[in-house]
Amino acid sequence: MKKDEELTPEQYQVCRMRGTEAPFSGKYLENKESGMYNCVVCGSPLFSSNTKFESGTGWPSFYDVAKTGTVKLKDDSSHGMNRTEVVCTVCDAHLGHVFDDGPTDKTGKRYCINSVALDFKPKKD
Repeated sequence: MKKDEELTPEQYQVCRMRGTEAPFSGKYLENKESGMYNCVVCGSPLFSSNTKFESGTGWPSFYDVAKTGTVKLKDDSSHGMNRTEVVCTVCDAHLGHVFDDGPTDKTGKRYCINSVALDFKPKKD
């Protein structure tokens, strides 16, 4: 697990201060490789590339978590909005938010996640 002082300023702002990266700026937005998206702070596996989809929102989007219990959801009424925050269960890093406008043929969820909160590990052949 990374200590807070080992995080980049952008990682600290998002993961610890509950910030967000600018839309369409994240390094994993266009990533189409197979693999696992892990928490950048503690390394816990969070989202599989199998559940990633193009939402057009400007952030990587997933319709499900890699495994039940890897994230927890919290009410978030910041910035004058009512949303559901997504945080890592292991280290409490802020990851993004979840919405009920994802693919209806799947879970109906859209986990809208900051690239800076993730560390992608490609699937080994």
